[in-house]
Amino acid sequence: MGPGLGVDLDLLVVLVAALWGAGAGALLPRAVYRFAAPSGEAWRERCPGEHPVRGWLGRARCAQCTGERQAYGPGAGLLAAVTAVVCVALAGATGARPEVAVWLLLAPVGVLLAAVDLRVRRLPDPLTLPLAGAALVLLGLTALVPEHAGEWTTALLGSLALGAGYLVLFLINPAGMGFGDVKLALGAGAVLGWYGWPTLILGTFAGFLLGAFYGGVLLVTRRAGRKTAIPFGPFLIAGAFLGLLVGAFTA
Repeated sequence: MGPGLGVDLDLLVVLVAALWGAGAGALLPRAVYRFAAPSGEAWRERCPGEHPVRGWLGRARCAQCTGERQAYGPGAGLLAAVTAVVCVALAGATGARPEVAVWLLLAPVGVLLAAVDLRVRRLPDPLTLPLAGAALVLLGLTALVPEHAGEWTTALLGSLALGAGYLVLFLINPAGMGFGDVKLALGAGAVLGWYGWPTLILGTFAGFLLGAFYGGVLLVTRRAGRKTAIPFGPFLIAGAFLGLLVGAFTA
């Protein structure tokens, strides 16, 4: 494969990632609304007007409602833009290596989890646990493909290590760390561990740093107190995203 062909292939991957991210993100609003259910409910079954919500993908709008109630979820444009940016960044860092397909498949789920946690401060089991399992299975298949740049063994160990670390934090301070974060850490540890322990440490540290910075801003602006609970899932996901970018770029 010549240098020119390599550059063209990488560009094609980025373009596909942009289209995939925009398309997948545009389908997330209904899933965000349904999973952003009150504590004790697995997901929402009805719109704010008490009409049944059918399906999981697409716009969060109810044809039977009128006025402001017709649109009951986040806008598709914002979710499409965020998902596209995430996918393009991952594709740009990874290039045409086979694991890029895994990152693109998992990225919309990460955006969905972050959006749900921001809305209701919970990370649904139907998303967190399958994410970890899918990450390990997909990376295991990727390890069989030539020209990959990671190790499935460290992905598995990274998943167990990060999950165990978050479990310890949860047991020490249940009020400061939700059990949903523990389950999400299994998936984050898998993707970070693929590129090795330094990437895992970097992504973990970045997540805590971002969370601490956000909490500090809230304290300084008096929008929260020292005991105010904040959703940590988005920062765990953002830290994993940043660590994955560095790991993919330097692999």
